[in-house]
Amino acid sequence: MKVGIVGLPNVGKSTLFNALTRTRKAEARNYPFCTIDPNVGIVQVPDERLEFLKAMTGTEVVIPAAIEFVDIAGLVAGASRGEGLGNQFLASIREMDALVHVVRCFEGGDVLHTMGEVNAERDMEVIQTELLLADLESLRTQLDRQKKRAKAMDKEALLSCSLAERLIVHLDEGRPAHGLPVTETEEPLLKKFCLLSAKPVLYACNVGTEELADSRKNPHVAAVIAHSRANPPAEICVIGAQLEEELGDFPPEEAKKFIVSLGIGGSGVEELIRKAYKLLHLASFFTAGIQEVRAWTFREGMRAPACAGVIHGDFERGFIKAEIVSFGDLRRHGTVAEARAAGRYRMEGRDYVFQDGDVVHFRFSK
Repeated sequence: MKVGIVGLPNVGKSTLFNALTRTRKAEARNYPFCTIDPNVGIVQVPDERLEFLKAMTGTEVVIPAAIEFVDIAGLVAGASRGEGLGNQFLASIREMDALVHVVRCFEGGDVLHTMGEVNAERDMEVIQTELLLADLESLRTQLDRQKKRAKAMDKEALLSCSLAERLIVHLDEGRPAHGLPVTETEEPLLKKFCLLSAKPVLYACNVGTEELADSRKNPHVAAVIAHSRANPPAEICVIGAQLEEELGDFPPEEAKKFIVSLGIGGSGVEELIRKAYKLLHLASFFTAGIQEVRAWTFREGMRAPACAGVIHGDFERGFIKAEIVSFGDLRRHGTVAEARAAGRYRMEGRDYVFQDGDVVHFRFSK
């Protein structure tokens, strides 16, 4: 699952990428298009539950869940017509499963704004407009193709035509495809259209270090919040990308102490990773033993055999039962033995839908 970092040039995308990956992999310079080829990084998902499981088992090996972030070249107005690096930008977005849209919410400094002044509302609209225009062009082409198939009374083509026509009206009204209600039958057809605006979005408000403690007073952050409440609603996260990039050179515990000393509740980058994980409809179950504690990623709604297959295909093919205790019950009782004695340790079969935080041991036949 890939999360693309998007936005106008010079808003802090590459700086955020460096903070997320705790590297200096992405070049961050004070000029447009310093990122040309996308930078790719695997990022660990912060999860405090792992520390409890580590202490409980006595293991020294802890493996968190991870997701992939991609730093994509900046977009400018006219990208849907090939302006700037438009074609490359749009092609890169098409490969993503979700987007983190970085919005510049800091004034001043020596970082140039490509449109002359900071205006969060305008900047968000530029990005959204270009995605909508690209989608409209793509949809009209695909609709023509589907109409030819529909003449032969192809059932899927008829449904696709109906959906495409609704989407065109929806996009023409300035609304992203992600906000269009679709039926269970239409959902796979919508995915086949590969629309850019159908991808879920998380807005990252990039503010100055001095504004992190009380970011809600920032008018640009307020504009992003207002925009995020529109249809469809979206999550937001406030970050100080420059600060967190610099803290990437510090040991994690020292970085946390410094953030606390600034009067900030916690790392904006860690919050962003967690929200991006949720945006992808991902969750974690755990295996915990003396050899290792590990978080395994699954999609919400997956059943027990499929989750067993996340670990190994043999587990899914030979699935018998899943021995499960919820993390909340395990922390409440302290150990697996105590949770079992309290009746909180249970056996689940093939139809069980996994829940975030399940601690599991799979039984399977070889």
